[in-house]
Amino acid sequence: IFHLFLHTRKKMGLLLLLIICQCAINSIKTQSVSKPNIILLMADDLGIGDLGCYGNRTLRTPNIDKLAEEGVTLTQHIAASPLCTPSRAAFLTGRYPIRAGMAAFSRVGVFLFSASSGGLSSEEITFSKLLKQKGYATALIGKWHLGMNCESSNDFCHHPLSHGFDYFYGLPVTNFRDCKPGQGSVFLKGVQKGLVMPVQIAGIALVSLAVAQYIGLLKVPFQALGYFLLIITISLVVLIFFFYNFRHLNCFLMRDHQIIQQPLSYENLTQRLTKEAMQFIGRNTGTPFLLVISYLHVHTALYASENFKGKSRHGLYGDAVEEMDWSVGQILDVLAKHNLSDKTLVYFTSDQGAHVEEISSTGEVHGGYNGIYKGGKSTNWEGGIRVPGLLRWPGVVQAGAYIDEPTSNMDIFPTIVKLADAQLPSNRIIDGHDLLPLLQGKVTRSKHEFLFHYCNAYLNAVRWHPGNSESVWKVFFFTPNFSPEDSNGCYDSHVCFCHGGFITQHDPPLLFDLSRDPEEKVPLTPETESRFYEILRVVHEAVENHTRSLHAVPNQLSWDNLLWKPWLQLCCSSLFQSCYCDYESGGSPLQAHLG
Repeated sequence: IFHLFLHTRKKMGLLLLLIICQCAINSIKTQSVSKPNIILLMADDLGIGDLGCYGNRTLRTPNIDKLAEEGVTLTQHIAASPLCTPSRAAFLTGRYPIRAGMAAFSRVGVFLFSASSGGLSSEEITFSKLLKQKGYATALIGKWHLGMNCESSNDFCHHPLSHGFDYFYGLPVTNFRDCKPGQGSVFLKGVQKGLVMPVQIAGIALVSLAVAQYIGLLKVPFQALGYFLLIITISLVVLIFFFYNFRHLNCFLMRDHQIIQQPLSYENLTQRLTKEAMQFIGRNTGTPFLLVISYLHVHTALYASENFKGKSRHGLYGDAVEEMDWSVGQILDVLAKHNLSDKTLVYFTSDQGAHVEEISSTGEVHGGYNGIYKGGKSTNWEGGIRVPGLLRWPGVVQAGAYIDEPTSNMDIFPTIVKLADAQLPSNRIIDGHDLLPLLQGKVTRSKHEFLFHYCNAYLNAVRWHPGNSESVWKVFFFTPNFSPEDSNGCYDSHVCFCHGGFITQHDPPLLFDLSRDPEEKVPLTPETESRFYEILRVVHEAVENHTRSLHAVPNQLSWDNLLWKPWLQLCCSSLFQSCYCDYESGGSPLQAHLG
């Protein structure tokens, strides 16, 4: 009996030890799964067909392809908007841009100037704010494009550091052609067209008044004519000054709240951005971190360093893609070096589809490839909103898996907020859904039954994926008028617009089944689809429910918020010194200027 007692106690002890060990292992596993490091990589204007993992056979993207091999590839990953500013607002907040006032009613749907007063409101809750509250170190490297100041040149109300980022190194606006000498201008044609009529009217009015005064038909005080001429002259001088100095006023590099290079230099720019990202990782190996790398590639002006220039089979655009892929490889290598790969969720995407209308002044194609999909940036055809979606987290998400369910860039918000053990805001609608169950194979259906596609502030199309069907219906209420008519974009205006004579309204709406016609070639009709009117009825009901969920908010992209305001202008020296400095070279602004 005594020996039996000892034997039983020994077995019980071993069993207890095993239970304790298993609990410890589970605890460690839960802890690592619940608070991983998070790296979010966002390209700019990259086409889904530009990557090897999405079928490209001529551009070399081995590092981005590695994310697909070791993680999940989303094949129906949708940007919340086909334009930079609203898409990025949705990405950070998990909400349709219109909920944050980041959807324009005018033609211009993005911020163009560093001294505009609009931006992502302080009322909005970003994932960076929530993760910072949970002890994450947070950084944004690269492009921001969500506003800077509200009332003064140093209130920084829209700055990344006001939205939960501890560290910022990058561009406050975006990478324009105008930022790089010799690359042309995105404004010149529009300014010329916009000025012709007002100048003609002003000239005719001035001459008419002068003639009427001379022949005695009308007595106009000479002083009034002088004031009128002075106002016209001052307006023209300010306009000419602004666009002549556009590069200095809008294309600059910041570290936190300080301008460190004005204007921006493209020399080894990707290397500098990558180095900043790697150093941030190195500084935070012992604490959970959130790192957003928002690449300037491949928005025009295109650029590439000497190591990549002329090396691809697709000109400067291909060089830029391959340089970005190199940067992704550097980030993955530094994770491996610090044994952080298994503790880090890495996500790669683009803010919208490729800008197909981008053609250089010499005729070189500077826009990307959207694969089989129609249209591109600024449109809600699939080419404008279906973007790469790659997620890697070794040991947690499936490796080498493909998911064809509708997902959105808004889904990143609830996914990483939950992983950080933070609470989703309860005082607002979050339009994104947690992706982790889908990524781990625990569920096979997306939670997105409906996705609403806005062209600026106008509801353009709706995607419906019924729970009991493999079909993905897409309904268009209007479509852009391509120019030339038989082309795949709006080449005459450089981008497609969302209202007036730029679009064609459809009644009944156009209907496609993307599961059978992903190229959106042949609209369905009541003759070719027996459920045509039933599908439209369900979609209209969904639109009514969605519209009721919207609340009036200040329009951050109104003309008043878009226009250049001199008193908001950031300048590292002074306007008289042409806002010039280069702290990147280690000198003072004046030394750099004199040099």
